[in-house]
Amino acid sequence: MTIKIKNFEIKDYNTPYVIAEIGANHNGDMNLAREMIISAIKCGAHAVKFQSWTPSSLISAEEYKKNQKYNDNPKKHWGSLEEMVTRYYLKEEQHAELKEFCHQHNIDFCSTPFSIKEADLLKSLDVPFYKIASMDVNNLRLLKHVASFNKPILISTGMAKLGEIETAIETMVSEGNNQIILLHCISIYPPLNKDINLNNIISLRQNFGFPVGFSDHSIGYSIPLASVALGACVIEKHFTTDKNLPGWDHEISADPMELEIICRESINIQESMGSFKRIISDAEMEKRKKFRRSIVISKDLLAGTILKDADLDFKRPGTGISPDLANSIIGRKLKVDLKSDELLKLSDLE
Repeated sequence: MTIKIKNFEIKDYNTPYVIAEIGANHNGDMNLAREMIISAIKCGAHAVKFQSWTPSSLISAEEYKKNQKYNDNPKKHWGSLEEMVTRYYLKEEQHAELKEFCHQHNIDFCSTPFSIKEADLLKSLDVPFYKIASMDVNNLRLLKHVASFNKPILISTGMAKLGEIETAIETMVSEGNNQIILLHCISIYPPLNKDINLNNIISLRQNFGFPVGFSDHSIGYSIPLASVALGACVIEKHFTTDKNLPGWDHEISADPMELEIICRESINIQESMGSFKRIISDAEMEKRKKFRRSIVISKDLLAGTILKDADLDFKRPGTGISPDLANSIIGRKLKVDLKSDELLKLSDLE
């Protein structure tokens, strides 16, 4: 199954579509956001993604009251939850500003809507696809609304049981939208390697028949690159220009060096996966002439000699009689004198 985002073909085992998930890593600073977009472009990303929420659309007043102060990690949590959300949310006019900036620099712009109002905002900006966060797999009202836009939908599956994923898919398909890309995801920042279960990429594909990518929260680049060998059609990776910046996700994000490796090496891995059919390239066939062995004579022999096993040896190059034909050579008579280490030819035999 192939789904198009603009002119890019999203399908399993194809070159993966790489999304630099800036999210809220802009920290409310549009200059920093633009810097991150330019950096993601230089790394080779196909898209940058933000998050669309407001202080009132994502978190309830009760939750704000519970989180007056974060003390576990001052670098990540410098104030109350409400203060951080208010500082970090992307305002409506900033969406349009960043969309236009991405358009000017030829990279896809997208964002994750956390409410119907924000989904409508993204629709007004004509984003090429919609991303649904893991937390909203069971937010059927939002899924139904976004599906009605008839654009590709990437949906992360973190925390979700198979039945919940199935219901989410049925909800979107019921709106006539089957442009669905599932993203295997572990909603821990970062997860333990033993909990990542990359083989779920295969099982999601087998269970639901839609293209499957990987939304990654691990540290570094080895895990997302491994997903490419399992056919991941999309790699979504949190991205920052500086892991030491204050904020929620900078520490677990890829920096420019890591994202560049993901973008570059994912192409190399995809190209190297090749075919299930056994193929020997023309270059490798040519190599056989130098690297394989041929039958050579192990000692000086006179014409009329009946060849025995001890008279034969096997050495490079591979341009003569192949060693696997030795049994058909033994017992035949030479019609010419041959020197030790000389390649045997069929014309040397009676």
